[in-house]
Order: sequence, then C-alpha cells, then structure tokens
Amino acid sequence: MSTSKSSFKNFILPMIIIGALFFIFGFVTWLNGILIPYLKIACQLTDFQALFVAFAFYIAYTIMALPSAWVLKKTGFKNGMSIGLWVMAIGTMIFIPAAMSRTYGVFLTGLFVMGTGLALLQTASNPYVTVIGPKESAARRISILGICNKFAGAMAPLILAYYILNDGDAFVESLKAMNAAAQTVALDSLAARVINPYIVMTIVLVIMGIGVRMAPLPEIETSEEDKQAENGGDKKNSIMEFPHLILGVFALFFYVGAEVIAGDTIINYGLSLGIELDTAKAFTSYTMVTMVVGYLLGVTLIPKVIDQRFALKVSAILGILFAMGAIFTSGLTSVIFVAMFGLANALVWPAIWPLALSGLGSFINTGSALLVMAISGGAILPLIWGRLSDVFSTQQAYWVVVPCYLFIFFYAVKGYKIRSWKPGSVKSREASTELGK
Repeated sequence: MSTSKSSFKNFILPMIIIGALFFIFGFVTWLNGILIPYLKIACQLTDFQALFVAFAFYIAYTIMALPSAWVLKKTGFKNGMSIGLWVMAIGTMIFIPAAMSRTYGVFLTGLFVMGTGLALLQTASNPYVTVIGPKESAARRISILGICNKFAGAMAPLILAYYILNDGDAFVESLKAMNAAAQTVALDSLAARVINPYIVMTIVLVIMGIGVRMAPLPEIETSEEDKQAENGGDKKNSIMEFPHLILGVFALFFYVGAEVIAGDTIINYGLSLGIELDTAKAFTSYTMVTMVVGYLLGVTLIPKVIDQRFALKVSAILGILFAMGAIFTSGLTSVIFVAMFGLANALVWPAIWPLALSGLGSFINTGSALLVMAISGGAILPLIWGRLSDVFSTQQAYWVVVPCYLFIFFYAVKGYKIRSWKPGSVKSREASTELGK
C-alpha cells in the first residue's frame, strides 16, 4: 500500500500535473496558427510581417532560456513552473490594450511575454519528465504529454476562430466596399474580438499557477546523474564539452522550425491556393491531429517495439517525403501533405530530449535551457518561409524544411553518439547503455 502511494506521489501525480501544463501551453502556443491570418487582416500585414507573430513568440525562448535556468536554480522546478504560468498570464493581459489600440507592436510584446513564461515552463517540465522515470521510456512519457499538448493545439485555433473569425470571408469581402474611415471602424471592431478570450486565458493561467505552487510535486535530484557522469570517466567542466547535446540543440532548432511552419503557415497556404477562410481556418487543427496520431504510435511502440532513435530516423524520412508531396502536388492534396508534417514531427521532440540530456549530470539545468533556446527555430525559419513565399510562392517556400529533416536524420544516425569533439570519438557503448539497449 505504501509503495502504491509512493508511486502515485513520485510518478503518477507529477505526470498528471505536467500533463495539465502541457495542455495549457499547447493551447496557448497553437493559437498562433489562427492569430497570424487574424492579425494579417486586422493590422493589414503582408505574409512576411504576419510571420513576426511566430518570431516574437518563439524568439523569447532564445533570449530567456538561460535566465530561466538561473531562475530554476533559485526557485526549484515546481516554483519555477508557477512563475512561468504567471508570466504567461501577464502576456495574455497585454493583448487587451493591444486589441483596444489595434497596435501590432503591442500584440507582439504580449506574445514575447507569453513566450518568456513558456520558456520557463519548458525548461522545467521537459527534464522533469525525462528524469522521473526510466530513460529508455522517456520518449514514451513525453509522447503521452505531447498528446495533451497537441490535443489542446487542435482545439485552440478552432475555439479562437469561432470568436474572432467566424465570419472571416464575409468580413474580408465587406472591407473592399468600405471607404477608409469605415474600414478603420470595422478593423477596430475585429481587433476587439480577441479581448474576452484572452481575459479567460489570463484567469485560467493565474489559477493554474496557484495550483502548481500548492501541489505536492517532488524536486529533481541531479546527484545520481552526477555520479553516472563521473563513473563514465569523463568529468566535464563546461556544457560545450557535450557534443551530443550541442548537436541535439541544432536538431531541435530545425525540428521546431519545421513544426511551426507546418502549424502556423498552413492556413495562409490554403488561402493562397484560393481555399475559403471558413475552410482554411481548420487546417492548423488538421496538423495537430496528425501529430496526435504520431504521439499515439509513440506511446504504443516505444520502447517495446522500436527505440526512440529508430523513431527519430523514420520521422526525418517521413518529413522529407511529405515535403516533396507538398511541393510537387497541387490544391487540397498539397495542403494535406503539409498537415501530414504533424505525423513526421510528432516523435522528434520526445526522442531528442532524452538523447541530448543523457549523462549531463549537474549540467542538466543548463542543458535543458540550451535545448529550450533551440525553440528559436520557430522564430527564424517561419520568417524565411514568409520571405520565400513573398518572393517565389507559398508552395515553393516549403523547400526550407528539407534541410531541417536532413539534419535530424544525421542526428538520429550519428550525432547523438558523439561524446567528444575529437575526430573518431563516437562512443556507441555509452549511448546504447543509456538508452536501455
């Protein structure tokens, strides 16, 4: 009986609480898919300008990840997660004056603050999930939480679209017949629609922060990791002495860029093909649904049938194939291939985290922060997509994801095994042992 209670407190309860967190920040994150076309209309933006929604949100991870690691050292993981939720609440509150003034820069400020809170949450929650159970099943645990995240991501754009773009096509058509003064009034009214949903999100985030603060969550202990690192015979003095981590950061950078492109550009892509907004506004949800399918496969197959490295290889190959399909087909078929990126992306994040964090010991906080910084791929690569779409076409812009998946494939085959920057330093023994093979 006591063993059962201990298991609940040390593993099941943390998973439930972290699952709720993943749901919350999945919901907030994938609102960007509908915010991009919404703000493009409300603030009269080009594709490139509209993609600064993703830039402002995800660049916060790069700027704030290392400060987040410092905060976690001072506060602990549980208190750090509460602070992250409250910072996100400040970001959602900023949307109120942004909407009232219809000022794009203020919207971007709110998104940056939300991203700052998420940087703290991600820095705490991902290593938390990695170390509270066996390493060989870490990808499975993250996959379970990924289902919570992407299920929320599938719901978010549909819910927000209902409140702010339920008449999108008719609204855009009506603007064409208005004079400048009438357009200003209509656009101000459109911007104001976002206020009530973001007030609700602010309240939920504040309550969640209080709940996590009061929850009986155990703190992460790194002493065992330190011992494992020392027993490996390679006592490290700097985070840069872990090549498998640094290469993992680059792999995550490219992955997040590809993931955000898939989720945040698909609505604009559908619109560029002449698909009505009433139909296209659901496309981000399609991408999230395919990701949920991928996560379910991960939960079912890892580690009993396949290991997380094999899942990473397959994910990279599928990403390349779906990119070719998106580029070389047309119409709704091409859009479906973009949505299928979700399937290719699903297991990349849960596979890279345990591979990259393996054996870091006392460097786990900093290593986690670097991996969170890699989320900046979601800031930079969508902007490249936006520029390519303006210069060439929205379809040809998807070439940007091909090198992303090629690097992920390299990491799955070789990069994760490299334990020293010296030539010929691949150490498969440590890697296979740490992965439970």
